[in-house]
Amino acid sequence: MSGRRAVGSSGSNGVTSSRRVTVTLAPANRTREEVTHLNVEQTREAVTASISPAAARPWPSTETIVDAVVKSLDDSKAEDVVVLDIAEKSSLADSMIVASGRSHRHVGAIADRLIEDLERIGVATPRVEGLPHCDWVLVDAGDVLVNLFRPEVRGFYALEKMWSPDAPGPRTARG
Repeated sequence: MSGRRAVGSSGSNGVTSSRRVTVTLAPANRTREEVTHLNVEQTREAVTASISPAAARPWPSTETIVDAVVKSLDDSKAEDVVVLDIAEKSSLADSMIVASGRSHRHVGAIADRLIEDLERIGVATPRVEGLPHCDWVLVDAGDVLVNLFRPEVRGFYALEKMWSPDAPGPRTARG
């Protein structure tokens, strides 16, 4: 016998709820190993089908990401765009890009457009922090970190000064 059977669940008071649980019955002529193999194959197919086209592509190079970010920021009218090479200073990323927007709304619009452009080139789901407030939005695109600020917030944190080539490198512990 093969098929599906719906089973109602009842609460502690004996009343059957509207929630349903579906139980799949394995065909009688299949072994446990065959059923397990079928479930694994079905799961693999479902996962493969749910992967977005951007996630299926190979990860773009750091240079490709930097070029796409700079173009996106330029198209969004971001101001004072600075690209910093931080590969020698930190293992966090190879490049850091700092830019400003004129207002909360402008910073949010720049971030939204940047996320779309990154996904378009193959950066699957860039991680984003600070988007609800839009004072400082951090977009993590793997080897490239993008910091978007309102001008007064950017001046307060002065990331360019901290990460510039002239800034001292990381300190090592002396023992």
